[in-house]
Amino acid sequence: MAGPSRTTQRIAVRRYRDGGSERARDAVSIEEPLEIRVRPHAGEGGSVAVTMRTPGEDFALVAGFLLTEGILSDRADLAELTYCRSGTGPQLYNVVEARLHAGVAFDLDRLSRNVFTSSSCGVCGKGSLEALDVSGCRSLPSEGTIRLPSDVLAELPDALRRRQSDFDRTGGLHAAGLADADGHLHVVHEDVGRHNAVDKAIGEAFLAGRLPLHDRALVVSGRTSFEILQKAVAAGVPAVVAVGAPTSLAVDLAERFEVTLAGFTRGGGFNLYAGRERVVEATASAASSHPVASES
Repeated sequence: MAGPSRTTQRIAVRRYRDGGSERARDAVSIEEPLEIRVRPHAGEGGSVAVTMRTPGEDFALVAGFLLTEGILSDRADLAELTYCRSGTGPQLYNVVEARLHAGVAFDLDRLSRNVFTSSSCGVCGKGSLEALDVSGCRSLPSEGTIRLPSDVLAELPDALRRRQSDFDRTGGLHAAGLADADGHLHVVHEDVGRHNAVDKAIGEAFLAGRLPLHDRALVVSGRTSFEILQKAVAAGVPAVVAVGAPTSLAVDLAERFEVTLAGFTRGGGFNLYAGRERVVEATASAASSHPVASES
């Protein structure tokens, strides 16, 4: 296993160009399994998921996952995050254990997943929209939450792309960031998994005690699925901006929980699927500050 901060690896390749070939070296994104374990204050814990991820920011990933899966609801629930050792052997970076404070309910039988969490699809097989009500999620208020100028919103994916340093080297990573109303990205994380990148971004804010994220927009480099919307709702993020398309269930979820959802955000434009009240359109007065020269 690689150390917790190594994200890319150089490998030998044969490069074919213009009818010829040559030996070369190329960077690829590292993909490794991470087992997530939860231990209550008293009693035995156990494994709740295995995900394929890019090593690095593992504690943020685990914190974000546990929050958005309804295992944690407050920073005070979490006593400690630690890598696990295998006996007396060297430290391995493929198992993280979350230790809970006293009084935090934990039902391993209910939470354990008999599925493999892949880097591409996250935890597959989620039950239904009603599961969000069980975890305490409610509609996000329109007052007191982020309002995004339409021109700022349209530039957010480009701003995210400029922060994707590992993607520049490998071309194989997704990204997620948290932006303010001025378009400044306060948090950016990359990962081979779309859902992992979101968990890392939300998890960092969770560990810093910044939730709910009513003053932030979640920006993602790919499409928007049901689970990405669920994670946003769980973290109190009122706006999700994506380069790609949303799924039908993501749109349903955005409408139900009053989340602003933008897709196909590229080339200076976007499609708005829900939550128009948080998007501030350019005004006629702003347009008049740049008059078009008329022919004489």
